[in-house]
Amino acid sequence: MYRYDEFDAAFVGERVTQFSDQVRRRIAGELTEEQFRPLRLMNGLYLQLHAYMLRIAVPYGTLSARQMRMLAHVARTYDRGYGHFTTRQNIQFNWPKLRDVPAILSDLASVEMHSIQTSGNCVRNVTVDQFAGAAADEIIDPRPVAEIIRQWSSLHPEFIYLPRKFKIAMTGSPNDRAAVKFHDIGLMAQTNREGAVGWAVYVGGGLGRTPMVGKLINGFVAHEHLLAYLESILRVYNRYGRRDNKFKARIKILVHEEGLENFKGQVEQEFAEIRGGVLTLPLEELDRIEAYFAEPDYADHGVVAIDVEREKILDPAFGRFLENNTFPHKRAGYSAVTISLKPIGGAPGDATAEQMEAVADLAERYSFDELRVSHEQNLVLPHVALTDLRAVYDGLAAAGLADANAGEITDMITCPGLDYCALANARSIPIAQDISRRFAAPERAREIGKLKIKISGCINACGHHHVGHIGILGVEKKGTELYQITVGGDGSEDAAVGKILGPGFVADEVPNAIERLVDAYIAERSDPGETFIAAYRRLGDAPFKEALYGNG
Repeated sequence: MYRYDEFDAAFVGERVTQFSDQVRRRIAGELTEEQFRPLRLMNGLYLQLHAYMLRIAVPYGTLSARQMRMLAHVARTYDRGYGHFTTRQNIQFNWPKLRDVPAILSDLASVEMHSIQTSGNCVRNVTVDQFAGAAADEIIDPRPVAEIIRQWSSLHPEFIYLPRKFKIAMTGSPNDRAAVKFHDIGLMAQTNREGAVGWAVYVGGGLGRTPMVGKLINGFVAHEHLLAYLESILRVYNRYGRRDNKFKARIKILVHEEGLENFKGQVEQEFAEIRGGVLTLPLEELDRIEAYFAEPDYADHGVVAIDVEREKILDPAFGRFLENNTFPHKRAGYSAVTISLKPIGGAPGDATAEQMEAVADLAERYSFDELRVSHEQNLVLPHVALTDLRAVYDGLAAAGLADANAGEITDMITCPGLDYCALANARSIPIAQDISRRFAAPERAREIGKLKIKISGCINACGHHHVGHIGILGVEKKGTELYQITVGGDGSEDAAVGKILGPGFVADEVPNAIERLVDAYIAERSDPGETFIAAYRRLGDAPFKEALYGNG
């Protein structure tokens, strides 16, 4: 895990001191809200519907137990006892008092955490596959490169005030678990004919008002030239990106209007000029950063597999946890464990201070002092010995965190919606809660299989509804909250934007509408192993539209 060097520590410390004075001046009335706004946004502080919200960066989603305990301390001391984990692998605190924010940032700095690059028109926190460095299907651990991108972008003078916010996602696996094709830049690890590892680069993906799948701009960029290539893309965007209309300011609009080939030509021209210069990454620097992400000291516990079917007979709840919440590890005898933050009837992504401390304890004892935040609003213990899975499960159960629903219909991504957000048109959390109660029975969830529902309270799509197998978008029409339903979205390597099937539903009708879609899928699937998204791609819209609206 990366540790701050002297520059990082000084940089964060100076930022805390600077922002403390800015907060003092705002409270004293020396700064107006208009003057204060760009200053607070540079430090992750938003003004939401009811209160300020502070967003804390978790670079590439990796945390230590010490850092998680600090998040618990912030939740208990300065907020209302909980935090909300987000789709950018960050955490948000929804109720801090403005006067307390400098103290929060100072406490966070003591454990090498900050809120930089969590807001504003800059390069945001780089996200990666939550199983990075552990996954059995991984080509390379992307986190060292993500750390290098963080260092390169944090104080880059040309990229502090971009036309709009800019998001980068990476995966070291051919199986995309980071939704890279729905980011401004997406990076997927590749090997060339010589066996060298590099990066396929996608550009112009995004959600929001104009959802677009990213386009492949370069199939292989070597490690040492990646920063130069990324800078070339950002230079072109900074030069030509729209600044007169924020709704058309993202790079996806520029790529769409210019055309990929024209945009690529300008990027390649920039790249030709700076390639081989100061942005060339020395091998020794890459080795230095990679050393921070060295593999844990795995031990041989004599167990390389668990009979899940036997465990399901002996203890159905534990067996279901093994089936749904464990992930194949690259090291025999180990597993990655997903900790669901989607309890039945709960607010997706929320965790209490006590739960954060419990997870920190488990990470310290059973996962080499390491844990992750996933972009699907769950937590992960990346390195758990198979012999410790029962102890981990028991610890999670004691903390109310043993829901065995990872990947199932109740494992929903949900934005805060109108309960918190000033931009929202409709509530998201109550919709998720109603759906999770409707499909709470484990037998029903098992019958349905893997199905991703994603919910957004407005068109900004913080809940990623466009890429849900079933997506739900809250809209407002004549004072009424309505919910549009889309089908067929996919955030994986087979990226697709969901299709709106018809008019929206009022809140009370949404669970029934989802059930009709699920029933249609079960009735029409070719066999119990065909997933919802596979069935949709085979069948098309017709049976799902009929299920929602009938023949009329």
